Amino acid sequence: MEITKRYLDDLTFKIVGCAIEVHRTLGPGLLEKVYDRCLKHELELQGFHVQQQQDVPVHYKGVILDTTLKCDLLVDDLIVIEVKAVEQMHPVFEAQLLTYLRLLDKPKGILINFNCKNIFREGQKTMVTELYAQAPPY
Repeated sequence: MEITKRYLDDLTFKIVGCAIEVHRTLGPGLLEKVYDRCLKHELELQGFHVQQQQDVPVHYKGVILDTTLKCDLLVDDLIVIEVKAVEQMHPVFEAQLLTYLRLLDKPKGILINFNCKNIFREGQKTMVTELYAQAPPY
């Protein structure tokens, strides 16, 4: 199956819907790891394949370094999710997600902050790579 922008966008929409459901059920104010586990469970309930704490290999000058770098969630081996529960989002979180996308060679990622009033309006940011840009539209 060829991965298209439409497929990735639809998948992103469904993932954000799962995050909204978790946020609606739990509300803000909990630890990041609680939201991480609940989001994984919700995504699996919806039929997605989810890897939690996926190792992120670091290739440096021809060598794969032994690191403890891990992304929060990887959905259907396509979308990287970075979960936060912070008062204020910082640009370093976006840089972190973009780095994970590059190192894992994935087309799209979602930064989700559960410490907000509304996930859809203020609690999520989607980021894409060149892989997304090169994907066919339909």
